[in-house]
Amino acid sequence: MSAFTVDGLHETAYGAEVGGEADAGLLAGGGGGPAALRPLLGTVLAALERGAVERGGPLPAGGPREVSWRVREAAGAVLPEVGSGAEAALDALVGAVAAGAADPAEPLCAAHLHCPPLAVAAAADVAASALNPSLDSWDQAPAASTVEALVCRELARLVFPGTGGAEADTGSSCGPGAGAGTDAYAGADALVTTGGTEANQLGLLLARQAAGAAGGEVRVVCGANAHHSVHRSAWLLGLAPPLVVPTPRGVLEPAALRVALDGLEGAPALVVATAGTTDTGDLDPLAELVGVARGHGARVHVDAAYGGPLLFSERLRGRLAGLRWADSVSFDLHKLGWQPVAAGFFAVPDGAALRPLEHCADYLNADDDTEAGLPDLLGRSLRTTRRPDVLKVAVTLRALGRSGMARLVERTCAAAVELADLVACTEGFELYARPSLTTVVFRPVGGDDALVAGVRRRLLERGQAVLGRASLGGGLWWKVTLLNPLVAPSDLAALVKLVEEAAAEGTVVEGADA
Repeated sequence: MSAFTVDGLHETAYGAEVGGEADAGLLAGGGGGPAALRPLLGTVLAALERGAVERGGPLPAGGPREVSWRVREAAGAVLPEVGSGAEAALDALVGAVAAGAADPAEPLCAAHLHCPPLAVAAAADVAASALNPSLDSWDQAPAASTVEALVCRELARLVFPGTGGAEADTGSSCGPGAGAGTDAYAGADALVTTGGTEANQLGLLLARQAAGAAGGEVRVVCGANAHHSVHRSAWLLGLAPPLVVPTPRGVLEPAALRVALDGLEGAPALVVATAGTTDTGDLDPLAELVGVARGHGARVHVDAAYGGPLLFSERLRGRLAGLRWADSVSFDLHKLGWQPVAAGFFAVPDGAALRPLEHCADYLNADDDTEAGLPDLLGRSLRTTRRPDVLKVAVTLRALGRSGMARLVERTCAAAVELADLVACTEGFELYARPSLTTVVFRPVGGDDALVAGVRRRLLERGQAVLGRASLGGGLWWKVTLLNPLVAPSDLAALVKLVEEAAAEGTVVEGADA
C-alpha cells in the first residue's frame, strides 16, 4: 500500500503513522480489516458490558437533564484538535451510550415496537458495516445483491404462498435490456425498506401510479386505527387526505368500509388495512375487508409492519387470514423479528407491480450494462445509496430456520397473554382487551389520566421501567409492548408490582396536595 499524507501530517487519530504498515489499521475491510477490527471489537464489548452495569436497569435514572449531563461529561470535545485515539474514543462514547440507553433487551423496557436484536443478527451487521456494499448498483454489491434477491423472494412467498418465480435475476432492467436472462418480475417479490413508513409510502405510490395509468386519481381509505405514515405518505405524494373510517372497536370493520366505498361511487380507491396497530396490536379482519374492497374494485394494501412475522408460525398465521389476497404488504423484522434497525420489507404478489419504480441513471444502470447481464438494482428502492440490511436477516433465517423464528414469535405472544392475565387479576387495574399480538394495555380502575401519565414519568425518572402510553376511548392507558422472547413470569410480576406501587404513591401524593 502506498504511503500518503493528510494535510502534510503523518499522524492519524489512531495515534499511528499514516502510510506503510500503519495503514493496515485504518480500514475495516480488505485483507487487514479483521486484524484491525479484532482489538477494537474487544473494546466495544467491554464498554457495552460496563455501560450495562452502570445503568443497572432498563434505562438510566435521572431523566433527560441528568442523562444529558453524564453523556456530555463522558463525550468531552466532539471535534478535538488532536484525537484521543480509537480505543479511548470507543471506550468513552460506547460506554456512555450503553450506560444511557433504554435497552430493549431489559425485560422492563417494554414501551415501543423496538425489539432486542439477536446476537447473531448484530454480529452479521458488523460484517455488513465492514464490507460496506451499497445496493444501488451490482458492481458495488455483487454478492450482497444476490443475497437480497434470494431473501426478498423467499419472504415474499411467505406472505403470498404459492407464488413462485425466477431465482437468478436480482432486479429489473432499465430500458429494453432484460438483465440476467430471466424474467425479473416473475412471481412474488419484495423490496427491503427502512420500515413500515417507507413500505406504506410504496404501497400508496404504486396505487397512485396504477390509477394514473387508468386516467384517474386514487383515494386512500383507512381506519382511524391506521398508522400515521399513511396520512403523511398521502401528503408527500400529493394525494387527497385519506378518507378515515371510524374504528370505535379498534379495528376497521367491513360494514363501515362498505359504506365508505359506496360513497366514492366507483372512483379508484386504495384500502389500507392494519395487521397490528401501534396502540393495541389489534388485527383488522383482513379476509372480510379484502372481500369488500374487491367488490368495489378497490386495491388493498396491508400494513403488517407489526403483525407480519406471525407468518413464521403455523399456529398463529391464521390470525392473518386474507393477507395473501392483498395487492401489497408491509412488514418489519426489527419488531417481531429481532433484527437491528432497519429491517423492513414491502411485498407484492406479482413482481410486475414494481415496474413503476424503474429509474435510469447512466452511471449506475446503463442500458448496455443491463443488456450485457449486469443486474439493475436502482428500481429496487426509492433510495440510492443503501446498506446491505438484508445480510443480518439472511444470517438469522439461516441460523434459526422457520421453526426457530416461530418459537420466538409464539413465546412472545404467550408472554403477552400471561401479562394480561396477571393484570386482570390485580385489584385496582382495568385491562383494555385480550392481546391480539404482544401489546397489553391497562390503567387504574375508573381511569385517571393524570395518574397514568405521572406513573409512567415517575418510572422513567427512576430508571425502573419504560412503559408506553395510549389514548383510547378518550382516556389514557399504560401500554406494555412485549418484544423480548426471553421475558420471564417473574419479570412480568415485577413490572405489575412496580406500576402498582408507583400508582399507590401517586394517589397519596395527589391526596396530600389536595
